[in-house]
Amino acid sequence: MPLYDCMLLVKPQATKDAIIDLLRRVGNHVYRTNGVLTDVKSFGTVPLGYGIKKLDGKYFKGQLLQMTMMATPKFNKELQYLNQEDRLLRWLLVKHRTPKPEKSFNEDDGKGDKANVSFRSSSLFRDEAKMEDDDDDDDEYEVYGEEDIQPTLNTQ
Repeated sequence: MPLYDCMLLVKPQATKDAIIDLLRRVGNHVYRTNGVLTDVKSFGTVPLGYGIKKLDGKYFKGQLLQMTMMATPKFNKELQYLNQEDRLLRWLLVKHRTPKPEKSFNEDDGKGDKANVSFRSSSLFRDEAKMEDDDDDDDEYEVYGEEDIQPTLNTQ
């Protein structure tokens, strides 16, 4: 089962009990479909980038909630009942992508000559290596030890 994030933007004047009831309804729906609720986060009241117009007014703030869950792929269609929820301003279901294993730069994937070229052979890295070798700048400047420094007094 894939991992999903359900973002809920609730009206700012919604009570804590109303929000808990909404989260309970969504959570029960997840459990009925053999899913698992893994995390619930509340981000508090957040300012919106633009006003959201509803039947009872225009809202410029909202309470943002995030529910992370493992559910079946058809779960998105089953959440359409949230469109009739009067406490919600917006809701969004986002599917987590499964990370693909990355290849290291030294692995040969067999896709021709470009795969055999190492990044160290590029001219950019050769210039950097040259610059690293030029760190012997001590001969350009005189280096004084403590015994070479003589205090001078200016009396005028």
